Amino acid sequence: MASLNVGNLGEYLREQRRNAQLSLRQLADAAGVSNPYLSQIERGLRKPSAEVLQQVAKALRISAETLYVRAGILDAERDRDEVETRAVILADPTLTERQKQVLLQIYESFRKENGFEIVRADPADKDARAARQARDTDDAQGNGAPGHRTADGGDAGPQQTAS
Repeated sequence: MASLNVGNLGEYLREQRRNAQLSLRQLADAAGVSNPYLSQIERGLRKPSAEVLQQVAKALRISAETLYVRAGILDAERDRDEVETRAVILADPTLTERQKQVLLQIYESFRKENGFEIVRADPADKDARAARQARDTDDAQGNGAPGHRTADGGDAGPQQTAS
């Protein structure tokens, strides 16, 4: 098992919390953890579980995988580029949640096509399951994102424009 570098994790969480303009109390409430516990994590005194990291990531609207790597739960060398790319996409404030999911689906399909395994910290992750389910439903109904090509090169449908 990888060792936890909780000091680095705590500094990173504090930076992300400040970037999100949240107080320690606001983040603790949003993540469903106690204020003192979150403070101890930020100061490097506690080693949070993957579940707590997932709750904090969701509250900060950042990738849980990024926190798992920072905490040593995922091997940073395993596939840092994929984790970082996912984190950047999920953190982009100019995209809607649906656009982020579609972009991640396209990214994953290209990686699979090129023979790379997708890094998943928790296969039971609700968000990942929901994204796969939405993709499978869209694929079954022939509803890809408007105007993009599917992974096999076919057209996913006409591009829609606002009138």
